Amino acid sequence: MGLVTIGAVAAHFGRDVDRGVSKVVGIVDAAARDGVELLVFPDACLGGYIGDLRAPDLNDQPPALDPDGPEIAAVVAAAGPMTVCVGYAEQALGGRYNAAICVSGDGVLGHHRKVHQPAGESLAYLAGDAFAAFDTPVGRLGMLIDYDKTFPESARALALDGAHVIAALSAWPASVTDRASRLPADRQARLFDLYDCARAAENQVVVASSNQTGVMGALRFLGQAKVVGPGGDVLANTGSKGGLAKVTVDVEAEITRARKVLNHIAERRVDAYGVGAGS
Repeated sequence: MGLVTIGAVAAHFGRDVDRGVSKVVGIVDAAARDGVELLVFPDACLGGYIGDLRAPDLNDQPPALDPDGPEIAAVVAAAGPMTVCVGYAEQALGGRYNAAICVSGDGVLGHHRKVHQPAGESLAYLAGDAFAAFDTPVGRLGMLIDYDKTFPESARALALDGAHVIAALSAWPASVTDRASRLPADRQARLFDLYDCARAAENQVVVASSNQTGVMGALRFLGQAKVVGPGGDVLANTGSKGGLAKVTVDVEAEITRARKVLNHIAERRVDAYGVGAGS
């Protein structure tokens, strides 16, 4: 594949879907002028996130969108040759999912429904049940949403399915129980960065991590979008403010170099991990 320019977005997206679509399209257009080939938006960028993790207001839920509807179609039309990942509430039989979809101008490339649900999120969303990688113009890719990246098995499942890039889309807030006065000092800020780097390093893949900024209800989002290399090194980041973490990297060459001597995927000892450890 050679060099790929990757961008991870930190920005605020609220409940207004039309405004969210316009903002996404505007960011895609600007990123295209900057040569971005893979652009990862935050979770819930089309319609916003719930306003309270412990007791979501069921009268103020993110609007559920049809993946075949006009909102995703507008992102497809804007994407052109770019690979774009966006988060939204997916309308489905029986309810809604916290979901992500990956598109290019050719249409939908892949999708993911958030599997792991923190606190009271299950009151607002159904849970997904699978992790799968898929092929894109920038290589084989998999997606995680928010809390999914807390669990090593999530990213490992994608890496075992051949993903060399993991797009981690988040609406990740500061701690709801022990909030620090400054976002960079918040315990959730530390964990957000730790998980990004650990998931990249342990699987020797590239992680493009996006996040919401600003406030939604009782939640204050952390930002901290970044691109992490297969050695766990942060290649670009936005800090706690909005912006675009952008870097050009030879994904395949960097992964080959990282795995040349110590290949974590090939050197696993599944026989030693015990019951419940997975495969």
